[in-house]
Amino acid sequence: MKNSEIRPEKLHLRGIRKSLRKIRMKCLCSGEQMRLREDEDKKSELGVGRDYNGSSALSTAESENAKKLDNGNIEEAELSLRETSSLNYEEARALLGRIEYQKGNIEAALRVFEGIDINGITVKMKTALTFREERKHRRRSKGGFAATPPPSMSKHAVSLLFEAIFLKAKSLQRLGRFQEAAQSCRVILDIVETSLAEGASDNVTGDIKLQETLTKAVELLPELWKLADSPRDAILSYRRALLNHWKLDPETTARIQKEYAVFLLYSGEEAVPPNLRSQTEGSFIPRNNVEEAILLLMLLLRKVNLKRISWDAAILDHLSFALTIAGDLTALAKQFEELSPELYDQRELYHTLSLCYQGAGEGLVALGLLRKLFSEREDPNRILSLLMASKICGERAGLAEEGLDYARRAIGNLGNECSQSDGAARFVLGITLTESSRMAVTETERIARQSEGIQALESADMTNPRVVHRLALENAEQRKLDSALAYAKQALKLGAESDLEVWLLLARVLSAQKRFSDAETIVDAALNETGKWEQGKLLRLKAKIRLAKGEVKDAITTYTQLLALLQVQSKSINSAKKLPKGYVEELRSLELGTWHDLAHIYINLSQWRDAESCLSRSRLIAPYSSVRYHTEGVLHNRQGQLEEAMEAFTTALDIDPMHVPSLISKAEILLELGNRSGIAVVRSFLMEALRIDRLNHSAWYNLGKMFKAEGSVSSMQEAVECFQAAVTLEETMPVEPFR
Repeated sequence: MKNSEIRPEKLHLRGIRKSLRKIRMKCLCSGEQMRLREDEDKKSELGVGRDYNGSSALSTAESENAKKLDNGNIEEAELSLRETSSLNYEEARALLGRIEYQKGNIEAALRVFEGIDINGITVKMKTALTFREERKHRRRSKGGFAATPPPSMSKHAVSLLFEAIFLKAKSLQRLGRFQEAAQSCRVILDIVETSLAEGASDNVTGDIKLQETLTKAVELLPELWKLADSPRDAILSYRRALLNHWKLDPETTARIQKEYAVFLLYSGEEAVPPNLRSQTEGSFIPRNNVEEAILLLMLLLRKVNLKRISWDAAILDHLSFALTIAGDLTALAKQFEELSPELYDQRELYHTLSLCYQGAGEGLVALGLLRKLFSEREDPNRILSLLMASKICGERAGLAEEGLDYARRAIGNLGNECSQSDGAARFVLGITLTESSRMAVTETERIARQSEGIQALESADMTNPRVVHRLALENAEQRKLDSALAYAKQALKLGAESDLEVWLLLARVLSAQKRFSDAETIVDAALNETGKWEQGKLLRLKAKIRLAKGEVKDAITTYTQLLALLQVQSKSINSAKKLPKGYVEELRSLELGTWHDLAHIYINLSQWRDAESCLSRSRLIAPYSSVRYHTEGVLHNRQGQLEEAMEAFTTALDIDPMHVPSLISKAEILLELGNRSGIAVVRSFLMEALRIDRLNHSAWYNLGKMFKAEGSVSSMQEAVECFQAAVTLEETMPVEPFR
C-alpha cells in the first residue's frame, strides 16, 4: 500500500510514535548506541529497512500489555499536540518515564524523570495554573482588538509533568532514597501552594487528573519524611496537608488525620505546638502531642456521627488511649455517649461507660450504669461487670452487702473452668467481705466475715502485688503486725516499688511496732523511689515519725519542707488548664492536714499564737472543716476555755456527725465536768465513736473512765477491760492510720 493511500489519522499517529521513539532512544541510550539509533531512524524515514505500518514503535519481544501502555501514552501525547501543536522535550520524557514505571523498570524510569528540568519549567507551570481565560473585550490600540496571550504550557501539560514528578518520588521511594523522594514530592505542593495564593483554585480543582496527583502527593509526603527518619518534617507535612486548602475528599482527609494522630501518640517525638497564623480569640490550641491527637480523633469521630466518613473502630481505640493518658475519662465517656446507636452495641456501651466513669472517680455513676446492664437478659461482659460493681460497692461501707452479692454471683458464673478472672473474682470477694465486716451487727458475724475475707484474699493470685498489699492492710488493721510487715515486704519484692501506698503502709506498720528509726529509713528510701510531686504524703509521715521520736524541731523542719513543696505545686496548678480529677482535692487536703498537725504541735508547746496562726491559714483553705473546728476546740480546752471548746466540738459534729475525734473530745469535757446526769450522753458519744472506729484507743480509755465514774462493782470490772483494751491498742497504734 502506498503512503498516499494511508488515512491521515494513521499518518498522524505514526508521526507521534516516531517522535516518542526518537526521544526515548535519546533518554535511554548514550555514546555510539545513540548514533547508531539515529542512523537507523534516518533510514526508516527514507523507507529503508522498516515497514512503515506503525509496528516499529514496539519490538517484537514486547507483550500485549506493553502495547496497551504505549497506546495510552500516545493518547496523552496526542492531547498535548492538540493543545499546544507540539510535544516538547519535558512532556515526552514524562510520558516515557511513565511507560518505564508502569512496566516496573524503576531505575530506567528514574533516569528518564531526572532528565526533566523541573527548575526551568516551574515558572511555566505556575503561569499555566494562574492563567484565567478572559472574555474577548475591546482594547484601544492601533492593532484593533487585543487579547491576553495564552501561557506557553497547557493545563494538561502541567498535569502530565506533575504526574512525572510524583512518579519520580515513588521511584526514589522504591529505591530506598526517601529524603530525595520527599524533596521531589514537595515540589508539587510548593507549586500548587504558590499558585493557589495567586487565585488558581479553579484551575487546580477543575482538572481531575491534576487534582488526583495533588491528592496523592499530599498524602505521600509525610509518609516519606517518616521513612527518611525526619519526624519534625513529617509533623510539618501533616499540618500542611490539613491546614491548607487542597480540596481533598473527606475520606482522604480522614486518613491523613488518623495517621497524624497515630504518629503523634506513638512516635515518641514531641511536636512543637502549632503556630496558627489566624485563629478565633479563645479558641483551643493544643499544647502537646496528646492534646493535638485528641483534637484530631474527636474531629474524626464527629465526622463519623455526621456520616461524612465511614465508621472506623480504630478511631475510638486510639481516642480511648489518648484520653486515658490525658486523665480525662469523663471526656471519653462523653464521646461514647454521642456515638450513634447503630455503631456500638448498647450492652457493650454500658460496660465501657461504666469503666470510664469508674476511672474518672465517678463510682456511683458507674454503678448506676452497671445496674442497668444487669437488668438485660444477656451480657457478654457479665463477669467483668459484676466484679466492677462489687469493687465499687466494696469501697463504700453502705453498699458492702450489695457488693458481696455481686462478687458471689461472679464466682458462681465462673463455674469450674480455669479462668484468668478467677483470681480477680476472689480478690474482689475478699475486699467486699472485709469491708462488710465493719458494718456487722454482732462481733461473731464481724469476725466470721473478716476470716472469710482473709481466706478469699489468700486464695487469689498471690503473685499480684495488689492482692498482697491488701492482705498486709487487713492484717495491720487487725493489729497482726508481724503478718502485715511480711506481706508489705512481699508486695515490694513483687514489683510494687513504684506504689506509694505500699511504702506508706510498710512505714506505718513499723511505726506501730515502735520501730521509728526503721520507719524513717523506709520513708527515706521511698522518697528516693518516687517523683518529686508524689512526696507530700511521705514528708508528712516522716514529720510524724520524728515527732513520735521526740524530735520536735526536726519535725517542724520537715513540715516546713512539705509546705514549700505544696506551695510550688499550688503555683503549677494555677498555671495548668487541665488536671486529673482528684489531684487538686488531694493537695488541698494534704495542705489542710499539715497546718492542723503544726497547730497541734504548737498547742502542746503552749505557743498559742503560732497555733492560732496555723488555724487561720487552714481557715483560708477550708472555712467549714470539721478537723479545723476540732483543733480549735483542743486549743480552747488547753487554755481552760471549756465553753468555747464545747461550742467548737459541737460545730465540728454539725459539719460531720461521724467525726470520731470530736465525739471523743466532747465526751471528755462532759466527764471532766463531773455531771452524773450526763453519763448517758457520754456513753452515746463514745459508743458511736467505737462503732465507727472500734480500734480507737482514746475512745476505749474514756469509756473506761466513764465506767469508773459510775462506781459500781460491775462497772469497775468493765472499766478495767476498757483500760486494758486502750493500753493494747495504744501499744500497736501507728503514727497515722493504716489507710
